[in-house]
Amino acid sequence: MSDALPQPEAALRGRTVAVAESRELEVFASLLERRGARVLRYPLVTILDAPDPAPVLDWLRRFAAGSCDDLILLTGEGLRRLRGCLLRHAPALEPAFLGALGAVRRITRGPKPARVLRELGLQSDLEAETPTTAGVIATLARHDLGGRRVGVQLYGSEPGHELLHFLESAGARPLPVAPYVYADAIDDARVRELLQRMRSGEVDAIAFTSKAQVERLFRAAPAAAVTAALRMVEVAAVGPVVAATLERLGVPAAAMPQRSWFMKPLAAELAALLGRPQE
Repeated sequence: MSDALPQPEAALRGRTVAVAESRELEVFASLLERRGARVLRYPLVTILDAPDPAPVLDWLRRFAAGSCDDLILLTGEGLRRLRGCLLRHAPALEPAFLGALGAVRRITRGPKPARVLRELGLQSDLEAETPTTAGVIATLARHDLGGRRVGVQLYGSEPGHELLHFLESAGARPLPVAPYVYADAIDDARVRELLQRMRSGEVDAIAFTSKAQVERLFRAAPAAAVTAALRMVEVAAVGPVVAATLERLGVPAAAMPQRSWFMKPLAAELAALLGRPQE
């Protein structure tokens, strides 16, 4: 019997993969289905604009007026939401905003904000050595930040205390903005249904594409029950931030892309993991 891996288009045939993604759910599902997987769609969280646009607009007006020397972009979603808020509420400011974006030193946590910058004809000036907040801090620690005004696009609703404290201790003036929040996409009953399907052996793997998805799963049931369910399946993470969250909660990721933290490489990692000949 051959030990060769199945061809990519058949690598996941007979396998069931639960997907927690929401914004690009069908894109990710189709990547897996083309490889033969049965996909269970459980969008755990959704992304919404900040409920009160006023603080975001105030930050945008100050940024467009030249209030920042640097801008830290923690997520691609954040930059998209900032521009979207501007286009909805103050479109006349867009040229000034884009001009200021081109003038500041742009610091990115990972490939996603860098990709959104490229869509706007710009590039990252400093890329974090690892795509985590700790990686941003380690990269910036090699630079003199004294007196610099640093815009900080926060990740969802997280306050970013570690990064803001670092900037203040380095002599910078941080100017944070939170352009979006996470919200539950399905109710707790549906999440518990997913946990039961994992415990019953119906699911071969679950794929997480954001830290918020992992945290949502752990809010729906006692931690011990969630951990027990996750240990019954292979767990895949899109990148280091998600993998670190899983590790902190006692569930190491069995698959993660090594360089490019996007859904297509994640689908390939799942195919490599689950496509191995079974014992």
